[in-house]
Amino acid sequence: MRFVIYGAGAIGGTIGARLHLAGEEVVLIARGAHLDAIRERGLRFRTPGGEHLLRIPAAERPADVDWRPGDVVLLCMKTQDTAAALADLERRAGPDIPVVCAQNGVENERLAARRFRRVYGMLVALPATHLEPGVVTASGAPLSGCLHAGRFPAGVDDTIRAVCRALDGAGFRSDAVPDVMALKYRKLLLNLGNGVDVLLGGSSWGAGGAVGRFLERLRAEGEAAFRAAGISAVSPDEYRERVTAHYRSVPVAGEQRSGSSTLQSVLRGHTVTEVDYLNGEIVMLGMLHGVPTPANRIVRELAARVAAEGRGPGHLTIDELERLAGAPQYLQ
Repeated sequence: MRFVIYGAGAIGGTIGARLHLAGEEVVLIARGAHLDAIRERGLRFRTPGGEHLLRIPAAERPADVDWRPGDVVLLCMKTQDTAAALADLERRAGPDIPVVCAQNGVENERLAARRFRRVYGMLVALPATHLEPGVVTASGAPLSGCLHAGRFPAGVDDTIRAVCRALDGAGFRSDAVPDVMALKYRKLLLNLGNGVDVLLGGSSWGAGGAVGRFLERLRAEGEAAFRAAGISAVSPDEYRERVTAHYRSVPVAGEQRSGSSTLQSVLRGHTVTEVDYLNGEIVMLGMLHGVPTPANRIVRELAARVAAEGRGPGHLTIDELERLAGAPQYLQ
């Protein structure tokens, strides 16, 4: 089995690096200055246990990969880039290639299922940072994180069992599970704060308990939308037992992790972020099932605007955000 990591940023870079260090065959697909740095100097992989400079084969696009039987693709890009990536992948690798969606949110599996016969969901609980070309920092310890996976929409098979065995031997907790989407829906609720991270900036997270209460409001709207839609998510206690009990985020070379994956995208200058598929998923479910989601709606709109205008994080206070979420147009 060869692992083709499509999107070698923080998540994909960490997965690819760990598999490579464990002796698995890996190909990275990256772009721009990040790809140039990997090709010229290798992938600089920083962890709590030390730093590695890894010479991993890297390609710019699926057309540059010598596809062969036994390849498995791990999609690791942000959801806003998934549709175009899948179209390119199908043209080059065909619809029979196994596609594992190692991504936040729940839209990627739906997009992949339109084109590919074997689609898998993967829970990604993995603290990592990618802000500099050619450099990925994985801050999880004692394991790098949890990567439970299963067939979409449910079940397991020999392919995903083999994928999980390889990951489990490469520094992750990775189980082949039949209920991967229930895990991913719980993770979606946890990711609803990513847009708040963009709006408030890191310096605002110590603002008493106001931020925590606003995050609870976001997740309560999500839970209500799930109930109305008949969607099952594992409980917080079960998620802790199966996922977060196995790792923690620790400083690497004295540095803490640089915020959520969404904030990192904004800091790298991206003008489109994944909030449309995080808070936006809750907004859509609320609209379909008659559940008000004002807090998620304002976070999605404002975080998308901040990114589009290139303003960077930290332009609001929590008091301003709460006031905006109470405006009449968002309460309808």
